[in-house]
Amino acid sequence: MERRLIASNRKARHEYAVLKTYEAGIVLRGTEVKSLRAGQASLVDAFAQERDGELWLYGLHIAEYAYGTWTNHQPKRMRKLLLRRVEINRILDRIHEPGLTLVPLSLYFSNGWAKVELGVARGKRSYDKRQALAERDANREIARELGRHLKGASQRSRAGRGF
Repeated sequence: MERRLIASNRKARHEYAVLKTYEAGIVLRGTEVKSLRAGQASLVDAFAQERDGELWLYGLHIAEYAYGTWTNHQPKRMRKLLLRRVEINRILDRIHEPGLTLVPLSLYFSNGWAKVELGVARGKRSYDKRQALAERDANREIARELGRHLKGASQRSRAGRGF
């Protein structure tokens, strides 16, 4: 399955603890698709909400198509998300729980269709964020030391063989 990334919301993984992810299609207009193919999208302020029993994506910025005419789209219009009714009901049950929200994580093309990855997420507290940063730094330092150790061991083994 071909998956070409258009935009990702890196800040969302820092701000939220993602509990479950879903893949949804998006209802788009012609010039929006052309602009997405050019990589002109931003998920920075985007969020998803329920409206009339359907899920809608708000705040997704898709830049106007450079070669579009009067038929060009509005960059920040709300866009309907395409999911099966069962999935919509599951998501709605989850996000009605206190503290949970629906956050778009990435926007991509999958076999030619524009898709968005949604995450049911809980907001992190500041100490959770600090703990995640400390853990990431520790893992990076461990990987660095392991690399140095393996590099040093391989150099010593070659030196003993007369190379």
